Amino acid sequence: MNLSGGTSFKDWVGSGNTGIIGLVNNFVVPVIFAFAFAAFVWGIMNYFFLHVDDEKKRAEGRYFVLWGLIGMVVLFSVWGFVNILLSTLGVAPAA
Repeated sequence: MNLSGGTSFKDWVGSGNTGIIGLVNNFVVPVIFAFAFAAFVWGIMNYFFLHVDDEKKRAEGRYFVLWGLIGMVVLFSVWGFVNILLSTLGVAPAA
């Protein structure tokens, strides 16, 4: 199956560092990880350093830490599952 421009569907989806899989693995996932890590760090800063006397802000910081950790755990799990699935299907990135 050829898409417009003469590329096949396999080339468009790609594998490893090319195509849609390469875009997701090399750009989208690291950006989402960065946002989750930033939320975690922001929560740490609010809880321990910025608002030591304000319990409401400390509670908000605790929620940022919690949801940042949950986000990172979910992202690592899904990313690992997708990579296992891709290697099972034979489109895993080359080592």
